[in-house]
Amino acid sequence: MNGRSILLVEDNPDDEALAIRALQRSHITNEIVVVHDGVEALDYLFGTGAYADRDMTIQPTVILLDLKLPRLDGIEVLRRLRSNESTKLLPVVILTTSEEEQDLLNSYSLGCNSYVRKPVDFVQFSQAVQQLGMYWLLLNEPPPHRG
Repeated sequence: MNGRSILLVEDNPDDEALAIRALQRSHITNEIVVVHDGVEALDYLFGTGAYADRDMTIQPTVILLDLKLPRLDGIEVLRRLRSNESTKLLPVVILTTSEEEQDLLNSYSLGCNSYVRKPVDFVQFSQAVQQLGMYWLLLNEPPPHRG
């Protein structure tokens, strides 16, 4: 393992299982941390709440962020990440079923690195996640950690 990890922010258990399976099929052995809503995502990323004891020198290499989340939506998660010095450069890929143009515009306005609509087809979704994992974990050069 190369120390690179994925934070998957996903409230749909089926999409979560499919994403993990797709990454494993690509022989990606990196750690995959899963959180199920926006509040939990921020707790993980900022080391608060249930994650208060987490080693904050280790941040995910990429965040796969759903938009339609309970408690705090993905747009607000992205807004808070980008407004914080320690997380503003973390790569964020929006992975959503939303077809609303405003979600697309808001995501890019707030600094997402990529916006991917979840295909409803099982095979297409699996392939999309495999490609995302391969690109962000193996090809992309991440920004230096700024903790």
